Order: sequence, then C-alpha cells, then structure tokens
Amino acid sequence: MASSKLLSQPRWFRFLPRNLSNVRHFSDLPSQLPVSEPQNNIESKSNNRFSKPSSTPSSLKEPELAKFSAIADTWWDSEGPFKPLHIMNPTRLAFIRSTLCRHFGPFEGLRIIDVGCGGGILSEPLARMGATVTGIDAVEQNIKIARLHANLDPTTKTIEYCCTTAEKLVDEQRKFDAVVALEVIEHVADPAAFCKSLAALTVHEGATVVSTINRSMRSYATAIVAAEYLLQWLPKGTHEWSSFLTPEELTMILKRASIDVKEMAGFVYNPLTRRWSLSDDISVNFIAFGTKEN
Repeated sequence: MASSKLLSQPRWFRFLPRNLSNVRHFSDLPSQLPVSEPQNNIESKSNNRFSKPSSTPSSLKEPELAKFSAIADTWWDSEGPFKPLHIMNPTRLAFIRSTLCRHFGPFEGLRIIDVGCGGGILSEPLARMGATVTGIDAVEQNIKIARLHANLDPTTKTIEYCCTTAEKLVDEQRKFDAVVALEVIEHVADPAAFCKSLAALTVHEGATVVSTINRSMRSYATAIVAAEYLLQWLPKGTHEWSSFLTPEELTMILKRASIDVKEMAGFVYNPLTRRWSLSDDISVNFIAFGTKEN
C-alpha cells in the first residue's frame, strides 16, 4: 500500500504504523464535552422526511436494522449496550477535530453529516463544537430518540436528523464538507457501494472519516469473544468477524471511491484507567481520515 504524504501532524496521527511508541490520552481536550446523559422515558415523534424511493440500491442489511432497532431506546444509557461507544467518544472526537481542523481550518461552520448516527451521541458534541450537523440513520426509532434528546439542549436542537440512507441523499444531490461514518461499515452488505455513497456526499477536496474494526485474530478475541461473551459489553451477535475490513482493504475501497486516505490511527483500551487512547496499533479498532479527489 502506498504511503501517504506526512504533514506536520503529531506522530500518533501518521498513516500506517511506523514503529510509534507514544500513545496519548485526551481527557483534557475541549472536544471532550459530556456525551453521555442517561435519559429515560423518552417519547417519540415521527419524521417522514426524505420518504421518496431511492433509485440507488441500499447497502443496508435488514437483520442489522432489526438488531439495532431492538435496543434503540438505550442509546443515552451510558451503562447500557452502547457503553463502549460512550467511553470511546472523546477519543473519536479528538481524532475528528484534529484532522478536520488541520484540513479546513476553523471547525465552526463546517457542514458535517453523521452517517449511521444512532441516537446522536456523536452528532451532539460535533454541534457543540460549532459544526452544522446532519445526522441520518435507517432505523426510525434511533432518529426519534436522537431528535428528542437533542431538543433538550438549545445548542443541539439545530441538528437536522433524518430517517434515511446515504444512498437516498446522493439521489437528492446533498453535499457536505465532511462525511463521518463511525462503526457503520462493518454492518452494511456492500462496503464498496457504501463508500461510493460517502464519496458522493463529500464536496471536492472535502473530508471523509471512517472507523471500523480490523479483521484480525486479535479483533476476534477482543471485539467478539471478550466484548460480547465474556465481559458482555455488547449484545451477543452485535458483530460478525467476517464483515470486518482490514486497514488495507478499507484504504483500497475508499481509493476506488475517489477518497485518498491521508491518516490512520488505532484505538487502544486501557482496562486500568478505563479510557481509550489513540495509537499506531491498528490491529483491532481503527479510524481513517481521507480527502475527496477529482
């Protein structure tokens, strides 16, 4: 795989492992705003926007939609099934903010779409950092929960939440400065088609950020056996190891979709501090930042 152009970024942000030894924690960054607020008894409101049929085939798996619909009410329960994402969120935000600010400049005003937004645990802090945020999810209950929770705070009530897919927004010719899809691609039926939709939503020279889980023996042991069966952090069956992508595969798929991966980092969990850190270790969880080519 071709090496990327290395900018003046910190060592832990460089694309591909280069024998890095520094692993930084990000507990003091301003981007680490409160993202976990257990919220009970949330009532729903329907939203039928973007209901017209899409001419672009969807890459979504119906069993995956049913799986996440069943636990949609727990998105803002920081001790529930999405606890790992709540804990990981500050580190994900640190990577997103750092890469986008170095690419665009000021974060404020950036048009960002959160694809597969779930209950909005990423969309809300992005909005608090000044971005103009659109959150989409194919699970209607997720969008209901996200919208109702966002309405509790004047800073986040401006988020545009839509029950739709990336493919449908491509048909509507929507464009964004940055397209973010975290922990989503491993749940779609056609990763290549999904990445093409992400690219189509990205403006020229815009940014795309994708995170997922590496298809490695270590990820099978930690992300499935340990997380789902031993520690029971996640419901059993949340992930299928065969659906994971290696960093090389993701880079190639994005390249074919006109997204040039510039930076990549791994997420490493410390069970003693119960915090995630950015690292050069991409053997399990990793995140990639790319830019839209011509």
